[in-house]
Amino acid sequence: MNFSDISYQRPDLVQYETLFDQANQRFLVAPNYQSAKEALHELNRFRSKMAKNMKLAYIRHSIDTNDRFYRTENDFWDHHAPLVDQIHNRFYEALSSSPFRKELEDEFPATLFLFAEDQLRLLADSVIELKQQENEVVSQYTQLIASADLEFDGKKYTLATLSALFTDPKRSIREAAHAVYEDFFTVNEQKFDELFDQLVNLRHQQAQKLGFENYVAYGDRLMNRWSYDRKQLGAFRQFIIDEVVPINQKLYQRQKERLGVETLLHYDLPLVYPNGNPQPQKNGEELVQKAQAMYHDLSNKTGNFFDQMIQQDLMDLANRSGKQSGGYCEFIDEVQMPFIFANFNGTSDDVDVLTHETGHAFQSYLSRWIDEPELIFPTSDTAEIHSMSMEFLTWPWMDKFFGAAHEKYTFAHLSSALQFLPYGALVDHFQEEVYLHPEWSAEKRKNCWRKLEKIYCPERNYQASEALERGVYWYRQGHIFEVPFYYIDYTLAQVCALQFWQRGIVEKDPTTWRDYLAICRIGGSKTFLETVALGNLASPFDRKQMTTLLAAVDRYLSAIPEADLV
Repeated sequence: MNFSDISYQRPDLVQYETLFDQANQRFLVAPNYQSAKEALHELNRFRSKMAKNMKLAYIRHSIDTNDRFYRTENDFWDHHAPLVDQIHNRFYEALSSSPFRKELEDEFPATLFLFAEDQLRLLADSVIELKQQENEVVSQYTQLIASADLEFDGKKYTLATLSALFTDPKRSIREAAHAVYEDFFTVNEQKFDELFDQLVNLRHQQAQKLGFENYVAYGDRLMNRWSYDRKQLGAFRQFIIDEVVPINQKLYQRQKERLGVETLLHYDLPLVYPNGNPQPQKNGEELVQKAQAMYHDLSNKTGNFFDQMIQQDLMDLANRSGKQSGGYCEFIDEVQMPFIFANFNGTSDDVDVLTHETGHAFQSYLSRWIDEPELIFPTSDTAEIHSMSMEFLTWPWMDKFFGAAHEKYTFAHLSSALQFLPYGALVDHFQEEVYLHPEWSAEKRKNCWRKLEKIYCPERNYQASEALERGVYWYRQGHIFEVPFYYIDYTLAQVCALQFWQRGIVEKDPTTWRDYLAICRIGGSKTFLETVALGNLASPFDRKQMTTLLAAVDRYLSAIPEADLV
């Protein structure tokens, strides 16, 4: 079935609630375990069908935010998704109190019960209206970002296509492109501030009404952090400041000398090489064909999977006006196939996002055996291991994309993995401060961002941008508006992915692919640290092991002479 043939239907929620409650009642009053299990599977089918329609509406709206039908459906789900969650919470209540809980726990993943506990803690009648309002404000943010219609040098650009000019070898073009990009955010500065004011207020109210001290505690529960706490996250952020930031400053010093500039300014940072960053030799469909051949070489499983993605038209990769920004992967329940969304712009980012989202998609494809819709994807900290590791595990084929420049690409790619870590930690630290101080003004939030930016990313010299020096950079980070407290998960996953890089690329360990497959197959049936252990990886919270890992990456990059990067 092609993606365009997958039917979407707005559900009759009154009818759905009646049928769902009937099935849930059968689960509650089941006379024996077998009957309870059959009712549970029936409830899974109900929830999968509902999830399919919700995700289809989201995907098709994101593909074209100007499509009136799916914009209306997006508005419908903004209002009704919390009501659906409320219906589903009745199942979680029944699951938690089932007289057959012991038998259920013996057969079903422990994470199902952990997820149920979280959902029951995070939702109540008192916050439904607040959640509806939050969804509406998030949609306003995504619509505002998608509306960007920028003019540069007589041509029209979206934010994604304009960012391709950030790596232009001509410094004047980079500076001018950055200025136009930043101007979109400063022109809409008051709107961004108002939207975020509303989100902070709405989220803080939800946390307070549900008995949380603040939204930080609520947010961590929302992210299902089952095997670690915020204190450990704070220690991990400090590790990044202590160990990663100094390594990055060496990389930025090399970049400054390589580019031949007296001062490395913010608009110089995306350009790694003076003659331009490596660009894929193919674009669009031809790039996908290269990826298809690569995935056949990698393994039969990845090859067959990627063939299905192409045959069923389950990727939308081209950048268009009105399309939502960024990239993502969704798993379409009932159809039991993933969907990849991206915004190609002709840079190496196209290869990065394709391998990244394919990692997500491949994992969900291997986890289709799981009946529980909430467990096909794992928690985001685990999910990002699959995606970020796939970026590294495909290194041996980068010559197919970049030709003779493939070693320059892998140097830049590995460097960017290190350089991302402080930024990811910065986003988390910023949100922690914001939600600990919900009374802050917009100006105080900007001051906080810039203060933290100087600690985590001291290389960012904004002397050429008054707006960035004031602290408005974070407007462009959609996760802060859309999925609070997600971002630190990328950093936890990155150090796990770097271990797969070390084992698979540097050490040529033959067990690397086996362990990667093992963690892809289990979906969300284990916690983050259980998954890390299954993959024979060290915990991100083991400072000694992480220090050793980062030193190895540093040595690898330092051993590559500049002469090889010309």
